[in-house]
Amino acid sequence: MDSFEYTTNPGRVVFGSGSLQKLPAEIARLNVSTPLLLSTLNQVSRAEQLKTVLNEQIAGIFSEATMHTPTHITDKAVAYAQETNADSVVSIGGGSTIGLGKAISIRTGLPHICIPTTYAGSEMTPILGETADGQKTTRSDPKILPATVIYDVDLTLTLPPGLTATSGVNAIAHAGK
Repeated sequence: MDSFEYTTNPGRVVFGSGSLQKLPAEIARLNVSTPLLLSTLNQVSRAEQLKTVLNEQIAGIFSEATMHTPTHITDKAVAYAQETNADSVVSIGGGSTIGLGKAISIRTGLPHICIPTTYAGSEMTPILGETADGQKTTRSDPKILPATVIYDVDLTLTLPPGLTATSGVNAIAHAGK
């Protein structure tokens, strides 16, 4: 048998139906209290749902996450996080929102809690892809990993069938890497 070394990615996973309700406990576990909630415009209702779960104890909602994590959007989100005195970031959605959460977290040092609503798998990687001036770059750093990933399976049940299929194939591709 060949020798090898394997380093696991540190991280915490909270999994199960209804696990979204465990978000307040995860916020407390990280010793933070005023998260900035992230979403896309299409999923702002999900961020509003988190606001309710957190009894309105948030820094604000930033709903401009978009594909390929454009750096000008990240700059705007970081400025908003600073203006609102956010002490953490919670992203809810697919790869666009998760990428924005990773970008804010690596730039500011704020802890990131990630709540995926698709099967992309990006939430479990230390990789961040960003786009600046039309040029996409990627980098890898263990600090990019979210502190906690909450997988509430109920959130994936509302995906349209086409997005479910696309998202599932993307998850398989991530697993193959």
